[in-house]
Amino acid sequence: MPYKVWNSASPTTAAQASVTTGTAIKTMLQVATPATRQIQLISWGFTIDDTAGADGVVELLQTDVAATVTAHVAAGIQPLDPNGTASLCVGGTSATGYTATVEGSTTATRTFDVVSLSATTSESPYTYAYQWMPDERPIVAVSRFLRVRATTPTTGVDMRCWVVFNEVG
Repeated sequence: MPYKVWNSASPTTAAQASVTTGTAIKTMLQVATPATRQIQLISWGFTIDDTAGADGVVELLQTDVAATVTAHVAAGIQPLDPNGTASLCVGGTSATGYTATVEGSTTATRTFDVVSLSATTSESPYTYAYQWMPDERPIVAVSRFLRVRATTPTTGVDMRCWVVFNEVG
């Protein structure tokens, strides 16, 4: 069953919030796989406001170490089927969440996508979405962390990002 998760709490009476990036690498969204399930990526994307002044980068990758994040609650990982069950990728400050305050000491990564942001040549896709073909969908191993990380030239850049995935056993 597919799930979608954003880098903010689920909107209720307020609109979907954005998160401010930083000039150093900052994990905008993290999904922790449980010890019993892998996740297979279906699609991902982001919207980012103007990155004036210099180039930046947005990465989608698997890491071996968790960042310290604002924990997602179960409702933040939404099943795309209205009759679906809750995701096993539970929240926690070192699990599934958003807006990292500490990146951790990552020693191993697997990169799934990288997008360059160019403020000087207007080449940047300020709205970006990518969907993998079925045979090329990356799988994030058990007990690992999927992260969307951003590095921008200034700290005042707002970003909304999301990932769609299946849990596979």
